[in-house]
Amino acid sequence: MTNVVKLTEVSLRDGSHAVSHQFTAEEVGSVVRALDEAGMHYIEVSHGDGLGGSTLQYGKSLVDEMKLIERAVAEAQSSKIAVLLIPGIGTVHELKQAHELGAKLVRVATHVTEADVSAQHIAKAKELGMESLGFLMMAHSAPVEKLVEQAKLMESYGAEAVYITDSAGALLPEQVRERVRALRQALTCEVGFHAHNNLSLAVANTLIAIEEGATRIDSSVCGLGAGAGNTQTEVLTAVLDLMGQNPGIDVYKMMDLAESVVTPIMKRPQLVDKGSLALGYSGVYSSFLIHSERAAKRFGLDPRDILVELGKRKVVGGQEDMILDVASELAKMK
Repeated sequence: MTNVVKLTEVSLRDGSHAVSHQFTAEEVGSVVRALDEAGMHYIEVSHGDGLGGSTLQYGKSLVDEMKLIERAVAEAQSSKIAVLLIPGIGTVHELKQAHELGAKLVRVATHVTEADVSAQHIAKAKELGMESLGFLMMAHSAPVEKLVEQAKLMESYGAEAVYITDSAGALLPEQVRERVRALRQALTCEVGFHAHNNLSLAVANTLIAIEEGATRIDSSVCGLGAGAGNTQTEVLTAVLDLMGQNPGIDVYKMMDLAESVVTPIMKRPQLVDKGSLALGYSGVYSSFLIHSERAAKRFGLDPRDILVELGKRKVVGGQEDMILDVASELAKMK
């Protein structure tokens, strides 16, 4: 591993799922301040489903995300504030707002087979002077050849990096190796990797991605994220330091902020429990876990049955309305 990685800390975006999008401005401010002091490169702040995600379908935010972004920018001295945008949920309007408030980077996220819908937003971000990256979600659900094809599209639109996004935490180590290697050989832009820990493989898979040449890496403090969470920032930075590959992060400060700043705001520990394990096992979008648990309680079902059925139907992010439909159908079959 000789490439210097650039870390994007996603606990204030992916972690929004884990707290039902109830972050306060004070919590965001304290986390950003601590991450900035530890030397974090980028800190992503937005609704769990990206800009514009605060809706009844995806979950209403306690505080408007633009206020959270504004607070994050005010607290960050050296870290850059990033946002996520999923076309169809977020629009150019929200992107402009985030930019005006000081966001410096946007990841434009699409399903792994739908990169064509990202062209407008990648181009607009570049026009605004932001770093503009592509984010191919549910990367486990398409053949490597399709992943390469879609990544090339994002690169052609101007993406400075394209992420392999293991939204379900379903990729096995050799599958990560194969995908990163394929993109590294096919693209001239940077390659990124975003992991979920539903099979307890997030750190291992991330190290393989770095070994294969990925230089844009996501992680979250305490693993705070959807499902079983993401690659744990304090663990990853400690391991990279031991390997002589520390990308400029203060390991002790990362450990301290994980315990004293982030842990107190978590609703529950990020564990590989039966629900999150079922996500990785069935290959379902990690943010579906809490919605499926609620539906299971309503209809008297095992949430794992809902998740497995969603996996069989190849449901993707943005189809959260299907969770209740599936639960209702399963309940009628009991």
